[in-house]
Amino acid sequence: MYYIRDPIHGFIEINEWEKTIINQPEFQRLRRIKQLSLSDMVYPATNHTRFEHSLGVMHVATQMFDNIVKNEMDFLKNKLNYTESGLERERILIRLAGLLHDIGHPPFSHAAEELMPLKPDSVKDHYEHEDYSTAIIKNKFRRYIDESKFNDLKITADEVCDLLTKGPTSSERAFWRHLISGQLDADRADYLLRDSYHAGVNYGRYDLKRILRTLTVINEPETDNFSIGINKSGWHAAEGLIIARYQMFTQVYFHHTRRAYDNHISEAIKTLLESETKRSTFLPPTEKNLDEYLDWDDWKVGGLIKEGKAGLHGEIILNRQHYRRVYETKEVPSVGDLKEFEAISGEFKDRIGFIDTAEKSWYKVGDEDILISEEKSDSKYAPLSQYSSIVRNLVPNKQIRIYVPYENREKIKEQIEKYREEI
Repeated sequence: MYYIRDPIHGFIEINEWEKTIINQPEFQRLRRIKQLSLSDMVYPATNHTRFEHSLGVMHVATQMFDNIVKNEMDFLKNKLNYTESGLERERILIRLAGLLHDIGHPPFSHAAEELMPLKPDSVKDHYEHEDYSTAIIKNKFRRYIDESKFNDLKITADEVCDLLTKGPTSSERAFWRHLISGQLDADRADYLLRDSYHAGVNYGRYDLKRILRTLTVINEPETDNFSIGINKSGWHAAEGLIIARYQMFTQVYFHHTRRAYDNHISEAIKTLLESETKRSTFLPPTEKNLDEYLDWDDWKVGGLIKEGKAGLHGEIILNRQHYRRVYETKEVPSVGDLKEFEAISGEFKDRIGFIDTAEKSWYKVGDEDILISEEKSDSKYAPLSQYSSIVRNLVPNKQIRIYVPYENREKIKEQIEKYREEI
């Protein structure tokens, strides 16, 4: 075994097989993909990368799995017919899925996702980083998974990818997907703690230990499906995670200056793609395109920006003269607020740099609501929103902001204020 020191979790344990995967160039590339894009323009210490986050997700997913097995061993064996080797196989799959879940991120993470191409025969659905992740796992890591000398349990790259996809599956054990992608997943559990630590804020903290201790498997009798949920005694900890995410979004992820740099780096990368590849998007995630896609990372983009090849937006990033916010609605705008925005954006359309909108829900009720189980019962449950009035009343942030070029900021801001008085 090997141990990696981590500021969030202490030590992260890996084995020889995982070390082999981590040492591959495609995984090492994640050292050159910053977790929060150019957030360091606002929070100087947010230079952490997808590399350590991926290790953290593997670690937390394993802790989640181990606690569920500890809490629900009888259920897993008697209801789902798990054997000891079956559980060990599931544990390895979850670790590999957690480790590789972000392998397909573009440079500067989510800021460049809008530069992913449209899917075939679609006019609005773009590929997402998960599509690139599964393609990379199947084409670049298959030899290190299927053919590994450590693979006694015959695990396949396709099975790892199945835990990362959202599509239908006939497996009654698909609920393990929720540990990698869901409202209570290891991805979210790690990035909230990690991002808040590096940003130097307290907003993203919550009681992970309590969540781990109260994780359970819930049998939904109406559909005979299984879900990952929380025992009733831990529902306040689940509520705390949702509040932490809400606060991180409003205070860090949607910070007005951070969002300006998301726009600038996206435009800079688009300019570089056009000059370097003669396209305005990345190539689709097919086997023949993966090498070119993987060649793009933060270092390459940063070097080209430094050479002056990224146009106006590259210069803006180098000189930290980002577009400035001159107008914004409330986080949840009224009808009157939206009418005012429409009037202002129409009046000043030729002077606007860009408009930024937040369409983000920190929690989804309905089918995706976290399930809270009654103690000692796997089929009696209720959604978290029924327990928590705070969660029940959270509404999506729909704030809209108007940004203008740095040199025009004061003049246009004054003009907008005067125009608001007139209307």
